[in-house]
Amino acid sequence: MLRAAVLVSLAVLAASSAASAQAIPTLGPLDASGRVTYFIEDGERGSTYTAGDRDLATWALKAWERASNSRVRFEPSTRAEALVQIHWVPAGGGQYGEMRSMRVGDRRGAAVYIRPDTSALGPDIAAAAAKDPLLRDTIVYLTCVHELGHALGLEHTAAYADIMFFFGYGGDIPGFFTRYRTQLKSRADIQNVSGLSADDVRRVRALYVR
Repeated sequence: MLRAAVLVSLAVLAASSAASAQAIPTLGPLDASGRVTYFIEDGERGSTYTAGDRDLATWALKAWERASNSRVRFEPSTRAEALVQIHWVPAGGGQYGEMRSMRVGDRRGAAVYIRPDTSALGPDIAAAAAKDPLLRDTIVYLTCVHELGHALGLEHTAAYADIMFFFGYGGDIPGFFTRYRTQLKSRADIQNVSGLSADDVRRVRALYVR
């Protein structure tokens, strides 16, 4: 029952997110120097955001920084100066995560929208996440990593091993999350388990060549 509900819910959500991401014509490296400023906003009312979600977003940023071999360096800044802005918004619109390109001065920036309310994935996955906080954090974290990959300029792939995998190609969607969840013994482990594949790493390094 859980598998069927998640397959239907996540396939719809991912397809909608993909349409938004792929429609952006300015997908590409954020800044030629590799220095990327960011700002993480507090959650909007009704988003189910918790203070710990800020850690998940920061760990996602650091995962990409490590993957790039520090060719991308994330630095906190004010919202007005941030090339990457992370927003926590209520569930809705058939999407769980979304990236939108924007202009920051004369550079391409990215606004990332995360909907941390797991009820958007259906009652079964919501119940499972309520029983297992690490599953909930897994979903939120991997969504951050995926959408930040788009922010950095990466497109979807058809490879199930990739964090940038597009669910429209099929695959075991619940397994996509549980394969990561099983690597965690505690929440702190998320800092050291990136969720990125070797090809994700290769692709981001290719975009930010020095």
